[in-house]
Amino acid sequence: MAATSTRSKNTISLKGSAAIVSEYFNYAVNNILYQRGIYPTDSFRQEQHYGLSIMVSKDQGLTAYLHSVTQQMSTWLEDGSLQRLVLVISSAVGSKEVLERWTFVVETDKAVVEGGPPPEMPKETIVKDIQAVVRQITASVTFLPLLEDPCTFDLLVYTSKDCAVPTDWEESDPRYITRERT
Repeated sequence: MAATSTRSKNTISLKGSAAIVSEYFNYAVNNILYQRGIYPTDSFRQEQHYGLSIMVSKDQGLTAYLHSVTQQMSTWLEDGSLQRLVLVISSAVGSKEVLERWTFVVETDKAVVEGGPPPEMPKETIVKDIQAVVRQITASVTFLPLLEDPCTFDLLVYTSKDCAVPTDWEESDPRYITRERT
């Protein structure tokens, strides 16, 4: 199965092997944090991946956090437990109001979940799919209002109810947006 990414009304779909989906999600989160100004622009560097220039955080704490999340994601992707990922951007002060909610629907390769090897993916497909994810995010950002106040983010991971959760992870409410911004 080729990894693909598609945009529907309020979601971005990520499909493919655990490694590819984790990689797409990592690039997507870095891109959103950069595009939305959650971290200063000088805390990102441009890196080349698959012939593309991608903004990646230089912040060691953020990089370590994203690495730990994507490692756990890979485990859940491989056993078919992971269903959805959500990046929540909220106000860093005062009410901690949820300002944005970026939803990623995940579809893993069923053959891999059943113990088979991950499918071979042509480099052109990977490049095209990562470009599509970056384009979807960039297009969405152009329609969003500027985030003028300091913001923070959370990553929510939706899994099947019976999957094992690391002890240092915690349950969360869905962190929905309560009012529209203009």
